[in-house]
Amino acid sequence: MDVLPRWADIVLIPLIGLILAAVLSALMIIASGQDAGEAIKLMVQGALGSTNGWGYTLYYATNFMFTGLAVAVAFHARMFNIGGEGQAMLGGLGVALCCLYLPLPHWTIALVVAIIGAGLFGAIWAAIPAYLQAKRGSHIVITTIMFNFIAAALLNYLLVGALKPAGAMDPATARFPEAVHLPTFQDMFSTADNPLFRGAPANVTFFVAVAACFAVWFLIWRTRLGYEIRAYGESESAAKYAGISPTKIIMIAMIISGALAGCMAINNVMGEAERLVLNSVEGAGFIGIAVALMGRNHPFGIFVAALLFGFLYQGGAELGLWTSIPRELVTVIQALVILFTGALDNMIRMPLEKLFLALRKKGATA
Repeated sequence: MDVLPRWADIVLIPLIGLILAAVLSALMIIASGQDAGEAIKLMVQGALGSTNGWGYTLYYATNFMFTGLAVAVAFHARMFNIGGEGQAMLGGLGVALCCLYLPLPHWTIALVVAIIGAGLFGAIWAAIPAYLQAKRGSHIVITTIMFNFIAAALLNYLLVGALKPAGAMDPATARFPEAVHLPTFQDMFSTADNPLFRGAPANVTFFVAVAACFAVWFLIWRTRLGYEIRAYGESESAAKYAGISPTKIIMIAMIISGALAGCMAINNVMGEAERLVLNSVEGAGFIGIAVALMGRNHPFGIFVAALLFGFLYQGGAELGLWTSIPRELVTVIQALVILFTGALDNMIRMPLEKLFLALRKKGATA
């Protein structure tokens, strides 16, 4: 029997981690000579105090939902996919090729085609490390992180060569045709009398990400394949005894994981930049690891954690813009949240387990 109740594992441990990270962050801001209260107020106002701030927060959260789900699916099969960065890069290549070279008449058709293209390219990039683990015993952590660098080099080669328009100076593709531009929140929710989300990059991809959360929940907890993935993740030997093929589970889980990471490119490549640029992923593949850990690899938890990290990214940008707090300190604050909600999980869990065990024994003897 688990010592901690389910609600404590899902809610209490991440909440305590956030509080500890917030306290340390405040102390660091004070040590730098700034007003911690004003800094926190500015973060909240910048990320949540206007529709423009919400637009940026939801834009970042959309990226983190996709990469967090990618990590979670692989994790349920006892694999640590840290190649989301490279898979998202290749997903962007798939989006760019679809938007530039296919005659797509409307954004609705283009969105469906882009989902297929991004998912396919991301899945292919994840399938290679999966095959190496399933057939050659290569460790998935090593191969996926190596493939991040290979993806970056490949994208760099293409963007300074074959995909760069004639006469252009920056490493990027041509702009996508007007017909494939995705509607932003400003387009969808503004009126002439009430302009909302002005200039914010949040777009219709946010709803695709939310749909992906529901799809992953249904897959993992309501299908036979999801049961096999979880069974294999719990015990490989028991899964083999039940007739579950390890090769099949490794390949399928990683292909789904890569496809989800690749779909992140719909948001930043097709929805925001409207072209493929170098370094467009901006670390979202790695942030997805922290999002999945904080969300306990559950789609709902990932949704909430992605919103939190979206808030941190947008709020941190506001701090860097309107205060003298160094950008490096903002990065440290974000790292503290990752540290306490992910890497130092056991530091919080162990005292809580002792507390709940003591309370349980006290209740039994009362």
